[in-house]
Amino acid sequence: MLHHPNFDPVALSLGPLDVHWYGLMYVFGFLGVYLLGNRRTKQYPDAVRGDWNSEQISDLIFYGAIGAVVGGRLGYVLFYKPGDYLTNPLEIFFINQGGMSFHGGLLGVIVALVLFARKGQKTLLDVGDFVAPIAPIGLFFGRMGNFINQELWGKPTDLPWGMVFTTADSQPRHPSMLYEAALEGLLLFVILWIIGRHRRARGVLSGLFLIGYALGRIVVEFVRVPDAHLNYLLFDWVTMGHLLSLPMLMLGAYLVIRARH
Repeated sequence: MLHHPNFDPVALSLGPLDVHWYGLMYVFGFLGVYLLGNRRTKQYPDAVRGDWNSEQISDLIFYGAIGAVVGGRLGYVLFYKPGDYLTNPLEIFFINQGGMSFHGGLLGVIVALVLFARKGQKTLLDVGDFVAPIAPIGLFFGRMGNFINQELWGKPTDLPWGMVFTTADSQPRHPSMLYEAALEGLLLFVILWIIGRHRRARGVLSGLFLIGYALGRIVVEFVRVPDAHLNYLLFDWVTMGHLLSLPMLMLGAYLVIRARH
């Protein structure tokens, strides 16, 4: 049995300003995407469609960051607590109180990528295929932020790596945020980076990213505690995470099959 290190959520204080680890994880994620994006264009130029430079990658990250934050917040509001925020609409803007949805963030990023593609005269799939192999590093840091904050923990377990979270209770639980960091972050990154070293049919990398994230999330949902205000939606095991991941899985499969033909 393991015990969570119980990190202080505040990484450092600069006078009246507190810098939280969770915010730093976002910074590390976007920085990782920037560095890997530049490396991808230099190391595997033949695998990338269109011209990409550091300025374009910076613009892409700016668009993506806005889309992720706005979409993530609105997705949480619409998917998880529409009634609460309808009663208190001003709380939608209180992001510091928590409440972000990956699936909403993904929709926000897709909208942002559409706008970026139009501005840069690129196709959406070309932009998506460029981002797909490097985006998982951002997911990794996001899940590490969840781990530091002791949120989204899993069900009780007697496995040797079961971990006690002080925000839950005294039972050892699945460190589900670490599972997601490993599956949706590191493993998906390695797979897509290797596949993305060579030029693939348009839409393949985008489709594989969607499939990989959806499968990883669906698997982890079986050991992750569902949101308390939603609980299980169907059959005492289907969660909101399951339902929101299915369209991703189907869209990813469509893109891969479409590319093969």
